[in-house]
Amino acid sequence: MELPARIGNFVRERRKANGLTQAELAGLARVGRRFVSELESGKSTLQLAKVDAVLSVFGKRLGIVELERTKEQG
Repeated sequence: MELPARIGNFVRERRKANGLTQAELAGLARVGRRFVSELESGKSTLQLAKVDAVLSVFGKRLGIVELERTKEQG
């Protein structure tokens, strides 16, 4: 599963676990409901600052993660 879909699934699961509608989450994150809908559906061309605003509602934020390198990658 690609990263946008993973983030979207996380947001949807956390939103539902907290009993929030998309509109309520959007209000808490100060983004539009359409943005939350697009985020949850895995749209890959979203503004990172807005994604981070939504994740912050759940105590998370975007970050850089080290990947393991193979010999071919150097």
